[in-house]
Formats: sequence, structure tokens, C-alpha cells
Amino acid sequence: MTTETINVGPLALPTEPLVLLLSLIFSIAVGKWACRKSAVDIEPSLWKMLYVGLFTARVAFVLIYFDSYRMAPWTIIDIRDGGFITPVGFFSAFILAILMGWRKKEIRKPLLLAILAGSVIWSGATLYTMNDAAPPILMPDVALPRLEGGVMHLDKLSGKPMVVNLWATWCAPCRKEMPVLRDTQQRNPNIEFIFVNQGESESIVRSYLEQENLKLVNVLLDSEMQMSQKTASPAYPTTLFFNEKGVLVGRRVGELSAATFADRIRVLNLDPIKRP
Repeated sequence: MTTETINVGPLALPTEPLVLLLSLIFSIAVGKWACRKSAVDIEPSLWKMLYVGLFTARVAFVLIYFDSYRMAPWTIIDIRDGGFITPVGFFSAFILAILMGWRKKEIRKPLLLAILAGSVIWSGATLYTMNDAAPPILMPDVALPRLEGGVMHLDKLSGKPMVVNLWATWCAPCRKEMPVLRDTQQRNPNIEFIFVNQGESESIVRSYLEQENLKLVNVLLDSEMQMSQKTASPAYPTTLFFNEKGVLVGRRVGELSAATFADRIRVLNLDPIKRP
């Protein structure tokens, strides 16, 4: 699986934006070096490529999952949900680079060198964050009390994909995404959804769910925050995606929208039911 966060002390930083920023910085540096003997300024062209790439990648994602945005169109501009179609962004930025190079001969060489430099950094960093050779992360061996009563042994669950959400009532993004999680749980009975509250008492959790009229199945109380510790998930909300064998295949730190949730389920192939 891909390492989607980089932990710096108590902070969990998303990997992809950091890799993109690093690639851009390196591209600008190489582009300026290539232009050192001329009056050409390559930096504006690189920023244009970035803006066009991000815009088209977002538009492509919104078009694919437009039904999810239809009921709340203002969320289209909330890019914090991470909804982008990366290949579309790269393709549109590449086309723009060709057009700019065709119009201005003097920027062709430095632009090409800058693009190559950024591509090398992006590819290298992406490969570095791939952990396919590392031992697979399995569902932790923990037994947690259910809000509905009884105890759930998480490591004993198998046979169907699982989505585990780590949350707390004091976490604003957690609270904001809860209705999305509830609706997604109801629409996907073939996936086991588990909501593991981190560090709070039963009375606090129950009061919050009743106040917000949230009817969730499989709400667990993790007073010692074992799941956070055993899955290296210090930030909330964190959503963990396990396949039917209990192997961690994806992780999302931060708020999920209905569209990005549907995309994760599709990309990770967690929906074995072929829908019409």
C-alpha cells in the first residue's frame, strides 16, 4: 500500500501535497538555473501548469462523481476532500507546456529541463512511499466494547471488506463527515463499517450521537486509544480500509466527502457486489 501520511511528531501530514510541493520547488530551481544566462523567467509558466493541472484534475473528479455533489454543489470548491483525478491533471499540464513551448521558443529548453526535474522528484518520492515490500499491516488484535452492548474482537472479523473510522466528538472534521459515513454505511451493506471512538467515555459518545440523531452500527469505545497506537494514526479523523482478509489496503487522514468515499471504495476494490 502507499504511505499516505508522513508523521512529524504529533502531526500527520498528507504525502501527496508534500510531494507535489517538493516537485514544484525542484522544477523552479532547475528552470531558473537553466535560464541563468538569459532574461527568461520560467517560474510563471510552471505556476500556470500547476494551476491548470489542479483545476482540470478537480473538474474531472467532480464530473465523475457529480451525483455526490449535486445535493451540495458548494462542496465542489472544498478541495480538502482530496478529490482529484491525477492523470488528467498531468495530461492537461503537459499539453499546456507544449503550447507554451510552441509559442515561445526561448522557454523550450528550460521548460523541458524543469519538467524533467519535477517528474524525477515526483516519481522517486512516489516510489519511495510505496510499501509493497513491507510486511502487510493486519487488523490489530484488540477487543473493544460496543456502544450497543457486548465486545467486538476486531481481529476476528473477516470475509468482507472493512472500513474503520477513528474519531472523537471534539474533532470538528470528524463531526462534519459523520453524516457522510452514516449514509455510506447504509448504502454498502456488503462492507463492514466500524466507528472507533478514541479516548472518550460512553456517556459523551452516546450523548453526541443522540443529539445529532446519528444512527450508526458498530460504534466502539477505545478509551485507551489502542487503534490509534497500533495503526500509527495519531490524527483524526483517520479512515482505514481493510480488504476481506483483514489487510490494510488504504488510509485517509482528514475529512471524507461522499464523492471521495465512493472513489476510495472503487479504487481499493472494496465493493464485491456488481451494481447495475
